[in-house]
Amino acid sequence: MTDVALIGAGIMSATLGALLRRLQPDASITVVERLDAAAGESSDPWNNAGTGHAGLCELFYTPERPDGSIDITKAVRVNEQFQVTRQFWAHALENGLIGHPRNFLHPVPHVSFVHGVGAVDYLRRRHRALADNPLFAGTDFITDFGEFAARLPAMAAGRDPAVPVGLDWASHGTDVDFGALTQQLIGYCVRHGAAVHFGHEVRSLDRESDGRWRLGLVDLRTGETRRILAKFVFIGAGGATLGLLQRAGIPEVRGIGGFPIGGVFLRCGAAELTSAHRAKVYGLPVPGAPSTTAPHLDARRVKGASWLLFGPFAAWSPKFLKHGRATDLPRSIRFDNLASTLGAGLRERELVGYLLSQLRRIHGTRVQALREFLPDAEDAAWHEVRAGQRVQVIRGGQLDFGTTIVHTADGSMAGLLGASPGASTAVPAMLEVLERCFAGRFGTWLPTLTQMVPSWGVRLSDEPELFKQVWEWGSQQLQLD
Repeated sequence: MTDVALIGAGIMSATLGALLRRLQPDASITVVERLDAAAGESSDPWNNAGTGHAGLCELFYTPERPDGSIDITKAVRVNEQFQVTRQFWAHALENGLIGHPRNFLHPVPHVSFVHGVGAVDYLRRRHRALADNPLFAGTDFITDFGEFAARLPAMAAGRDPAVPVGLDWASHGTDVDFGALTQQLIGYCVRHGAAVHFGHEVRSLDRESDGRWRLGLVDLRTGETRRILAKFVFIGAGGATLGLLQRAGIPEVRGIGGFPIGGVFLRCGAAELTSAHRAKVYGLPVPGAPSTTAPHLDARRVKGASWLLFGPFAAWSPKFLKHGRATDLPRSIRFDNLASTLGAGLRERELVGYLLSQLRRIHGTRVQALREFLPDAEDAAWHEVRAGQRVQVIRGGQLDFGTTIVHTADGSMAGLLGASPGASTAVPAMLEVLERCFAGRFGTWLPTLTQMVPSWGVRLSDEPELFKQVWEWGSQQLQLD
C-alpha cells in the first residue's frame, strides 16, 4: 500500500515526488520505472535540446498576426512558467534537495537569429513588442555584422556580410541537463523514504471498490509479478502515458489519440567549434513544419564536456518511446479516438509531406541545413544522434503540440500528455496536478508552497519589483549572477 504511485522516473515524476515530499513529509511514495535507471527516455540529456525554455529566443512563440503585429502571449506565458520552475530549483538548492547547480545548470545566452530583409524586420518588431515586459528586459537587438561576428564568430565565418542579419540576444539564458536534475530529485525522494522499482513495467491499472488503484507490475528481469495499491497515481511516462491512461479506463481520456514524432540531431564535440560558439541560437521554423521543429544551434554541457547540437530533424517510428514497441501506435487507436485520429491525418497533409521530406534526408543534406547557421560546417565533424520520441496529442481531429494534463474527477489519477515546452515547465505543471488532485489539502500547503515558489499565483509581468526580488534570489542560489 502506498499513498502515491509515480509511473515513470522522468523529470515530471521526479518533480512531483520532490514537491510532495516537501509538502507532505509523511506521505508514502513509490516510483515505478520500466528502464534500469531514472531519466532514460525524454529527460536524458541527449534526448532533448537542454534549453531552459523561457520564450527568450524561440520565434515560434511569437507569431506574426495578419496585421503585422506580433503576438507575444505564448512567449510571456512560457516565461512566467519557467520563472516558477527556476524558483523551485533555487529553493531545492538552498534547502539541500539537490547538489551543486553546475551539476545540471549552466548559463548560456539565448539568441534569436534571422537573415534577409523581411526576417530582420520581423525580429525588430518582435523585439519592440517584448521590450516593455520586465521578463524580457535587457535583451540586445543586433544588426551590425561586426557585432554579430564578435559574438558568434563561428556563425559569421564564411558568411556574406552583404546579406542582412539580425540577432535578439538574451544573456541570461540557461542550458539544462534534465537527466542529471531528475536523478538528483529522485535521489532526494529515496533518501526520504520513497521506494523505487527500476526494471518494472506496469501491465494493469484497475480500480478497487474503495477507490484505490491496483497496479499490476512485472519485473522485466525475472518475470516475477507484484501488485501495488495506491491512493493516488500519477503517470509521467512520456509517450507511454496515453496507453496507461487508456488501460486504466478513465473516461477523461476517451477521444484522445497520439501521433509519434521522433528526432535526429547533429552533434559535434570539436574544441575549436565549441569554444567559438557559446550560445543557444534559434531560427525561424521551416515552412510547413511543426513550430517545435524550428532549427537551433545549441551550446551544450553534458557530464563535464562541451558540445554543439543542431536540429532537430524529424524522424518517424510507430513507437511511443525510444525504448518502446512497434505496436504502440496501432494499440493506441480505439473506437473512441478513431475518428479524431483519422481526421487529424486528413487535416495534417502538410505535416505528412514535411515528415516524408525529412525521412528522405541523408547526412549530407542535414549538414547542408546546418550551413544556414555555420556556413563553413564540414560533414566529417558532425555525427547524428537519435533524440527522444515525442507523442503529440490528437483531440477533436487536431494535433496539439503543447502539453495536456488529464485527471479523474475525484483526483485519484492524473497523467501528462504532449511534449512542448515540456521539462522547463515541470514545476508549474506538477503544481497544477497538486491543485486539481489534492484540492482538500492544497490550501494547507500554501504557506510551504510560497516558500518554495515565492511568486506562486502572481503574474510577474505585472509585478516588476517582485520579479526583481525573486530573480536576484534565484540567480544567487543557482550561481547565475
